Amino acid sequence: MVGLTSAAGLVGFLSEPDSALRTFALQRLNEDIDLLWPEVAGSIGQIWAPSDVPANVHGATEGAVMIITHSWRVAEALYEDDTFPERQLAALVAAKVYYQLQEYNESMVFALGAGKLFDIEKPGEFEETILAKCLDTYIALSVLHNPPTLSTSSSQPAFPSHANGSATASASLTSPTTPFSQSTLPSKSLLSRDESTGDSAVLGGSALGDSGVTGHPSPLVMQRGVQKNLQMVIRRIFESCYRTGAYRQVVGIAIEARNLEVLREAILRASGEDKGGKGKGNAGKSEELMEYVLDICMNVVQERGLRNEILRLILELLNDIPNPDYFSIAKCVVYLDQHSMASNMLRHLVESGDSRSLAVAYQISFDLYDNSTQEFLSKVMEELPETEEKKEDEPAANGDAVRPVEPKEEPRETDNLLSDIDGADATSGPSTTVVSRTKSKALSEEEKKSFSSIRDILRGTKTIELNLEFLYRANHADRAVLNKIRDSLEARNSIFHTGVTFANAFMNSGTTNDSFFRDNLEWLGKAVNWSKFTATAALGVIHRGNINQGQKLLEPYLPREGGGAGGSSYSQGGSLYALGLIYTNHGTHVLDYLRGQFRRATEEVVQHGGALGLGVAGMATGSEEIYEELKTVLWSDSAINGEAVGLSMGLVMLGTGNIKALEDMIQYAHDTQHEKIVRGLALGMALIMFGRQEGADELVQGLLEDPDPCLRYGGILTIAMAYAGSGSNKAVRKLLHVAVSDVSDDVRRIAVMSLGFVLFRKPGAVPRMVELLAESYNPHVRYGATMALGIACAGTGLDEAIDLLEPMMKDSVDFVRQGALISLAMILVQQNESMNPKVGEVRKHLSKVVSDRHEDAMAKFGAALGLGIIDAGGRNCTIGLKTQTGNLDAKACVGMVVFAQYWYWFPLTHFLSLSFTPTAIIGVDKELDVPKFGFWSATRPSLFEYPPEQEGKREEAPEKVKTAVLSTTAQAKRRKAAKERQARRESDAGAQSGVMEGVTPTTPKVEEAVGGGDKMDVDEKAEGEKKEEGAEGGKKEGEAGKKKGKEKVGYEIENMSRVLPAQLKFISFPEGGRWVPVKKPTNGVILLLDNQPDEPKSLLELKVKKTAPAPAPGATTGGPSAGAAAQDNPLAAAMAAASAAAAGGQSAGVEERTGAEEAAGVLNAVDEDEEGEEEAGVPREFEYWSDEGEGDVEGED
Repeated sequence: MVGLTSAAGLVGFLSEPDSALRTFALQRLNEDIDLLWPEVAGSIGQIWAPSDVPANVHGATEGAVMIITHSWRVAEALYEDDTFPERQLAALVAAKVYYQLQEYNESMVFALGAGKLFDIEKPGEFEETILAKCLDTYIALSVLHNPPTLSTSSSQPAFPSHANGSATASASLTSPTTPFSQSTLPSKSLLSRDESTGDSAVLGGSALGDSGVTGHPSPLVMQRGVQKNLQMVIRRIFESCYRTGAYRQVVGIAIEARNLEVLREAILRASGEDKGGKGKGNAGKSEELMEYVLDICMNVVQERGLRNEILRLILELLNDIPNPDYFSIAKCVVYLDQHSMASNMLRHLVESGDSRSLAVAYQISFDLYDNSTQEFLSKVMEELPETEEKKEDEPAANGDAVRPVEPKEEPRETDNLLSDIDGADATSGPSTTVVSRTKSKALSEEEKKSFSSIRDILRGTKTIELNLEFLYRANHADRAVLNKIRDSLEARNSIFHTGVTFANAFMNSGTTNDSFFRDNLEWLGKAVNWSKFTATAALGVIHRGNINQGQKLLEPYLPREGGGAGGSSYSQGGSLYALGLIYTNHGTHVLDYLRGQFRRATEEVVQHGGALGLGVAGMATGSEEIYEELKTVLWSDSAINGEAVGLSMGLVMLGTGNIKALEDMIQYAHDTQHEKIVRGLALGMALIMFGRQEGADELVQGLLEDPDPCLRYGGILTIAMAYAGSGSNKAVRKLLHVAVSDVSDDVRRIAVMSLGFVLFRKPGAVPRMVELLAESYNPHVRYGATMALGIACAGTGLDEAIDLLEPMMKDSVDFVRQGALISLAMILVQQNESMNPKVGEVRKHLSKVVSDRHEDAMAKFGAALGLGIIDAGGRNCTIGLKTQTGNLDAKACVGMVVFAQYWYWFPLTHFLSLSFTPTAIIGVDKELDVPKFGFWSATRPSLFEYPPEQEGKREEAPEKVKTAVLSTTAQAKRRKAAKERQARRESDAGAQSGVMEGVTPTTPKVEEAVGGGDKMDVDEKAEGEKKEEGAEGGKKEGEAGKKKGKEKVGYEIENMSRVLPAQLKFISFPEGGRWVPVKKPTNGVILLLDNQPDEPKSLLELKVKKTAPAPAPGATTGGPSAGAAAQDNPLAAAMAAASAAAAGGQSAGVEERTGAEEAAGVLNAVDEDEEGEEEAGVPREFEYWSDEGEGDVEGED
């Protein structure tokens, strides 16, 4: 049939009383409305729109408008006529007319009235648009039914608006000053869609605008019948998704609509499909969906209350599954702080008795240690069955040394914490899980052994030991780079000396290789005052994780127990700081010692170092005792120790949201006159609110309104810590607003920098966001942009970030260049030229800046830091702010944010080592031994290999210059040589019986006699050697090129080897092999199942254990301070043993230990008031063998 060219006739049929004619007209209009509308809308004539016609009908002729207007009015009348049999058809026609007029709300209402005639399966622009509108409306209505819950529960304390605590949570909602998330910044939905503010009326007569936003120009009144039709259409959409297996679409809609019932239904339907066994391809669909939900929940959902509700739902569903995914449960348990459930899960797995369950329990324990705080782990261990009587001097958990457990009261508190997981508040409601510590049955020997191993893992002992072993074995630090930095920077300048110290500390972090200090005693002796403090603290970074020997290693530097003279107070304070760094986030056994030293310290420098060490070792313990001791020192109002004490208070209370602590700190911040103390307290308050998100909004608002720029600085840091990794839109908007509006350069700088913390889970978004800020006229804003890129893109090698930073390396301001150099090193850590071709250029530029005598000191300092960072941990560490399982890494975030404060205080630079994460796969069996085996990497070996070491210039005694000889001297030499030759010939001839007499001398060659007279004699030997070396080098390059061309894809990697994060997707374990991982391989410790348990197994030999310290001699050859410090000095023996192990296992002699004692003596030397060599006396020089050499140490007088 030929299509219609005009709708006038059909519109006339709609006015006929005959239902058949009206039905025929509606059918034809329904078929051809898409063809008729362009003709109507495209007509050009007089613009006329009646007042009752939608304003969208412009650009059409008067007659066309009248036709269309009449048609939809008639269609509406037919739809509202209950006696008309084709009401749904009339509704569909009206919907299409409204759609063409771009009145999508009215079009949706009529489309819903069309019932099944509205075909959601039909691919068409009209159907897709109306379906999208239906989904938006459904989400808006559902959000109205389930409004966001404010963070006023005990789990998310809100900071009172006044320091005296008079304002309550309810009062804060009605007060003019409300949290910025509720007023200053309009709240956003999960996917950046505007939400209703809650002012709309209830459903049935609510005025909903576009996407559910109140105040829309043409509000749409949704009647109850329309709502019912909407629910039916949404149900049809869900069923269509279920049929096609598109469960993720349903999950996305449910989460955005805050409808947990739909989310539960989708997960159960996917699980039911798996059980139905509809094919091998569907196996594991529910597990994939659960991983997807977890990923969306942790990375997309920005509201903490909703995230907790979703995690509780997931936890409930996982527990109902016959074979639950325990690793997903562990993720939820950690985030929800359900320590009792974690202990119950571990107990259940151990009691199962099979080897796989035990391996899963161990793996979960390793994951818990990586993702949890010391306080959480302590509670988990308290609730595990006792395996043996505790020793009086051995605390059983992290923090026990500072917070003894009362077994009779603690179970009742933890019962409440675990109760009613389905409730909105984890601490409310009746208890559904009873935590009993009574021994219901005796544990078998195997179970006792298993629980003992789990305790060791939860304490972190095993993880730290394995990481230390890996970093020790795989150390690829390039000593030539360090030597070049040392030679290029003048040691008498404290900033340069400190820069070399940091480069050495970062490059050897966790490797226990401190030979650079021992081999450069003269350089080390130039450290005075705080440079000496920093150099001593660097030992903590280098020996970080050496918990078995940590305290003994630092014994020569630590303050004396009796309070006697023990050397420089700066080395004593630095040693306490170093001790804390060694036991970072693992304060067992040293917290008591550090507390004692901190209490006894009378000098401010020692208190400063003690506070830093106490905060790092007691991080996130929540210990009230440590907090009170720190607060007591804070009241002394000393600027030197006050800054460190304020920071340490925040470290101890990390993430607790402790209201009392916040009140004390903000009150004292207003009382003191010391800017350093205010800055330390501001940073401490930010750390207390770590990860609290909405719970920190009141504190943020109060700090940002303070006239003191240091407290506004703290408010921005609080946003960075509270919303770290959340990607929160409101936090980003607030930071950008402050970055361009605050009057303080410091506040603007930290605001831009904090973007990196909020968005580090989305590194690709940061370059676009800071692109314009990087071109700001304000150098502080530009510096903040460089650091934001470094923080968010660390370890990614992101090209966009590098392209943005490259021009900033040549900025006109020195500290902007410094930030660019540091950030580039952070981004390119563990990158080689196969992964990113710009690595070589950046390394060369860093070296060039360090050695350039005309470069500014700040830029050279940044280049020195960059050279240390890019080779962090012996080139075996990356920088990351999240754990291997994707959770927020509190320790790394703390390290990064405190490192950023090096702008004000250089010793805080050491905190960056907390962000270093070893990149290795370490497989262990159920006995926690490290077996020898290999796994497969499906890549070329050169793709992820170590960068080549820098070619040193071989101590270039200046290249042998051609020796110039004067022509007269040359002639004299030649005449002398000719006479000597003549004499020899004559003597030889006389010896031959005198047969030949009167032998005439031979004439020299023409070259010698004529041309050679004016030619200079040169040393040709060097040129010959050069030619030979060049030929050999070319030959080697040719061989390397051939080798690279023949390189095969795929190679085997040994256990406990470096595996980069980008390499993980190529890693596989051999099918049918003996060792199989219990979960998908990630960096870190992986539990292995033994498929051949009866066969003997080959284990890797742990080298670090072989370097146990031996007793040191009582007498020393150093000065008085060195002798006192070296008594019973195991540090030297440990160093000697480490060097011997590196050299092939030969034992070190007494002289090696004496050399290490000399290094201790240098740092312990008391600084004099006068300048010159007397400031830090250098002991007699020692000649050390390198780590690669063999033999003992020889001394020189």
